[in-house]
Amino acid sequence: MIVSNARPARKQHVHRGELKGGFQDNGEGIRLQKVLAQAGVASRRHAEILIDAGRVEVNGKIVMEQGVRVHPNTDVIRVDGVRVNVNEDHQYFILNKPRGLHSTMSDELGRPCIGDIVGERVSAGQRLFHVGRLDADTEGLILLTNDGELGNRLMHPKYKVSKTYLATVMGEADRHLVRTLEKGIELDDGPAKADFVQIVDVHQGKSLIRIELHEGRKHIVRRMLKQCGYPVIRLVRTKMHTVQLGELTPGAMRALNSSELTSLYKAVEM
Repeated sequence: MIVSNARPARKQHVHRGELKGGFQDNGEGIRLQKVLAQAGVASRRHAEILIDAGRVEVNGKIVMEQGVRVHPNTDVIRVDGVRVNVNEDHQYFILNKPRGLHSTMSDELGRPCIGDIVGERVSAGQRLFHVGRLDADTEGLILLTNDGELGNRLMHPKYKVSKTYLATVMGEADRHLVRTLEKGIELDDGPAKADFVQIVDVHQGKSLIRIELHEGRKHIVRRMLKQCGYPVIRLVRTKMHTVQLGELTPGAMRALNSSELTSLYKAVEM
C-alpha cells in the first residue's frame, strides 16, 4: 500500500490560473509523476503506482495513464482528493499583541503598532496584514497573513468564526452573568450574545471570565460585560476558532502549523 506524503495545499479550492512560480515549464508540460515526486508525494515509481490506482486527479478528472503531462502552475492536482501543495507563496502567523500596541501596520501619529513588530518581514516583501483588530488596551492573538481571501472570509459574519477571550472584571460574577450573556443583551447598536461563558475564578472583588463569541463589532466584549455591571480591567484574546495563543509571550509571533491552517480553511469553506 502506497501512502501519499503530500502536504495538503493551504488553498484547496482554486481556479486555474491562480497559481504561479514553482516548477519550470517548457510549454509542453511536465510528466505528472515527476511533479508528484518533486512535490513530496512519493518517489516517481510510487507516484506511478498512485496513478495506476486511480488516486490522482488533474483539474477534477482522474488520471490513470502514465506519462500524462501537466502544467503545475495552472493545473489543479489532487491525490486522494486533497490538492497537492506545489507553491507556497502565502504566509500565516499569529502574534501575541501586547497591551498598548495599535492594530495597524503603520501609524500616522507615530504610536506603537503591529507594523513595528513585523516590520522586518514586511520589508522583506511578505506584505503581511492583520486579520481584524484588537483595540490598543486589548492583548492577545491576532492573525497576520498575505492571504486576502482567507482574511476576508474569517471576518465575514456568514462563517461565524469564534473568538475566545479571557476578561478580568470588577465584581464577583455569578451564574446570573453567565445566563444573561448567553441569552443575549441589548446594546446601543443592537442585540449581542455570547456562544459560551465560563467563570474561571472569583477573588477579592474581581472575576476572571472566559467568553466565546463570533461577533465582530467594536469593543463588543467590553461593552457586553460593562452593560451587565462588570467593567473590564484586562482583556486577552486567547483563541480564534481552533488556533490558540498557548505559551506565546507578548510581542512574539509564530507560524501556523498545517493542522491549524486546515482547520481555518475548513471553517470558511475554502
